[in-house]
Amino acid sequence: MPSVDLFPAFLRLQGRAVLLVGGGNVAAAKLPALLAAGAGVTVVAPQIGSELRRPGVQLLQRAFEPADLDGKWFAVAAAPPEINRQVAAAALERRIFLNAADDRDAASVFLGGVVRKGDVIVAVSTGGRAPAFAALLRQALERLLPNEIGSWLDLAENLRKTAPPGERRPALLRALQELQR
Repeated sequence: MPSVDLFPAFLRLQGRAVLLVGGGNVAAAKLPALLAAGAGVTVVAPQIGSELRRPGVQLLQRAFEPADLDGKWFAVAAAPPEINRQVAAAALERRIFLNAADDRDAASVFLGGVVRKGDVIVAVSTGGRAPAFAALLRQALERLLPNEIGSWLDLAENLRKTAPPGERRPALLRALQELQR
């Protein structure tokens, strides 16, 4: 039985304000995915590393303040545990979902291992229990998923438009079998 009941979801952050608390390597590792999702990222930390200094990223070189969360859709706390807990309390008060790096108790969102092949995205989570294990699962899935998965997606999209709902899945399975021959 899982210790945490999670609702898996993919967030559409395009054009939405996100707060990233922390100025070190952990924060720097989180930034590329946020930017790739089109988020408007604000970084706040007393010291901000050069990897976080990117065009379009707003930098606030100071300590976190709860008001930094005002107007944000999502937040990531990648700071020392005592700061992450302050961010978690302020996010909870404002009903903002928070990923707290390496701090399962402070997090309301867990970012899993992600495999991207074109528009196909597969994410794996361990509910914050073992991030390294999620990373290993991600690597295994990356090897298992074929590079042709994009053409499979094109086929599935076409069937969605042309086949009646009850016939889509069997038609897709037949078409995938034909592709593998």
